[in-house]
Amino acid sequence: IADAEENLGESEVREAHLAKSLYYIRIGDKEKALEQLKLTETKTVAVGQKMDLVFYTLQIGFFYMDFDLISKSIDKAKNLFEEGGDWERKNRLKVYEGLYCMATRNFKKATDLFLGSISTFTTYELFPYETFIFYTVLTSIISLDRVSLKQKVVDAPEILTVIRKIPNLSEFLNSLYDCQYKSFFLAFAGLTEQIKLDRYLHPHFRFYMREVRTVVYSQFLESYKSVTIEAMAKAFGVTVEFIDLELSRFIAAGKLHCKIDKVAGVLETNRPDAKNALYQATIKQGDFLLNRIQKLSRVIDL
Repeated sequence: IADAEENLGESEVREAHLAKSLYYIRIGDKEKALEQLKLTETKTVAVGQKMDLVFYTLQIGFFYMDFDLISKSIDKAKNLFEEGGDWERKNRLKVYEGLYCMATRNFKKATDLFLGSISTFTTYELFPYETFIFYTVLTSIISLDRVSLKQKVVDAPEILTVIRKIPNLSEFLNSLYDCQYKSFFLAFAGLTEQIKLDRYLHPHFRFYMREVRTVVYSQFLESYKSVTIEAMAKAFGVTVEFIDLELSRFIAAGKLHCKIDKVAGVLETNRPDAKNALYQATIKQGDFLLNRIQKLSRVIDL
């Protein structure tokens, strides 16, 4: 750095500072790496090069799972793009933001971001393309409706070229769409260990398992006004006791709209009417507003 400052130009000084930043990143010295990256930024003029420094900061954030640092860096990157930025870096940022959303349990937004960068993926410094497809399929299954899943995931050529390289993933996706529930549960069991061992999905393992089961049970019940518990257990390849216990939990949590007639051994669906739900919500909010106005009027009278 001293040699560059004495004998060379500004770009060489910046390169020397960047080399020092990368060295600190490589040896895992978080504080010094962040400090050196800030110093390098003061020597940087081009927006593209500033963006690269933000990506290095994001990599540190993901390594240490420092979500506060990641969130601030993503906001900073978006502000830099308002000054101007190329498409390649914009697409890379989508993957970083998608990974952040997935790691913070915002699966819906993560799905949108992943699907938006599926054909332009270049973020190999984070993970290989197979892992990216793995995340995209897993988040899509619990975030997209059946029609969107078919259009954007099941029939997507980018996904079709890679999905068979990932154990159980193709069966997991296609058996859900094709309503092959027994095959779906077998593939799901094969994927659980992979989900549990993933550093970003591991904290949400139980939540994800519940969400997937909600999706698959809802899809099955969608086709029926009523169905016997025995028929449903047979379709999923599990015991009647298991399905009875599973459904009772989901119904109690408000995740499934049906009721169990234990005596007759029948499940009766009671799909919520959207218009009726809106009417009830309006009445509830109206009552709440009137109560607030009455309280306010008493204060004003005083």
